[in-house]
Amino acid sequence: MGFKVAIVGATGNVGREMLNILEERGFPADEVVALASRRSQGTEVSYGDKTLKVKALDNYDFSDTDICLMSAGGAVSKEWSPKIGKQGCVVIDNSSAWRYDADVPLIVPEVNPDAIAGYTKRNIVANPNCSTAQMLVALKPLHDAATIKRVVVSTYQSVSGAGKEGMDELFTQTRAVFVADPVEAKKFTKRIAFNVIPHIDVFLDDGSTKEEWKMVAETKKMLDPKIKVTATCVRVPVFIGHSEAVNLEFEKPITADEAREILREAPGCQVIDKRENGGYITPIESAGEDATYISRIREDSTVDNGLNLWIVSDNLRKGAALNAVQIAELMVERGLLKPRAKAA
Repeated sequence: MGFKVAIVGATGNVGREMLNILEERGFPADEVVALASRRSQGTEVSYGDKTLKVKALDNYDFSDTDICLMSAGGAVSKEWSPKIGKQGCVVIDNSSAWRYDADVPLIVPEVNPDAIAGYTKRNIVANPNCSTAQMLVALKPLHDAATIKRVVVSTYQSVSGAGKEGMDELFTQTRAVFVADPVEAKKFTKRIAFNVIPHIDVFLDDGSTKEEWKMVAETKKMLDPKIKVTATCVRVPVFIGHSEAVNLEFEKPITADEAREILREAPGCQVIDKRENGGYITPIESAGEDATYISRIREDSTVDNGLNLWIVSDNLRKGAALNAVQIAELMVERGLLKPRAKAA
């Protein structure tokens, strides 16, 4: 008997990607239910060769559902995830609502799979921020080998990280530039077409943004609380795929060649690193792919035991939907989840 899986936020970019990935990876689901707000009720979404009609979240009974993949935003998750969890359904949440709760494990399966056991406290598992997830897939094997002391990261984040509205705004503004129409900024604080914006999420008292704070807090929670992290997060006019320039300082010596070999063997990583024209990955090549790609691996002579990396991944997949499905797969593999007997 397979699992019954519900997708909350099934009409959004990440929700649709979750449906695609469940089918692509052959997740053992006997039934998949698409859920969203009342205004999306009746909308059709694809699941493999099937078409699902979206049902309303607010009158759905989760008592016979095994797994809920939640991708409807923090406010919805704060209200609904505890209610769903109390009905015996495990919630894997893609928002930031539960990431920093001590009773909720924050999981990237390639990084901290053993922490999954803590899900029983609330029946909720949190998915990390997209930019943190891809970075830690690359950093974990290097940390195991030489112990990272400090991380300096600058991100180049695609507009899909801001949802469909962000993608629409880049498209609309780009077209407006070419036909000499007025360029309007609605979703972003400044024009995004042919521009970059060093501002993602709200500003905090210390001058950092919430997105930058997330990378710091999540790295400490998932990888090592002793690691020092500083981040600058930038929105760029790319539709899909986040890129990161990462500078690492280690406790132990590690060469670029050693790092390259470690990363080639690491789960979820793919090294594309030739010192020639085009011998590196860019966001456009990562779109639709599952791997976290690492390029431009080189030693940093300005610090002891320093390395520089260029990390790229599809933020809708590894940064969100794929990681959520991998968490569900991890729970099944470890015997933490078994299909509940369905009511007659």
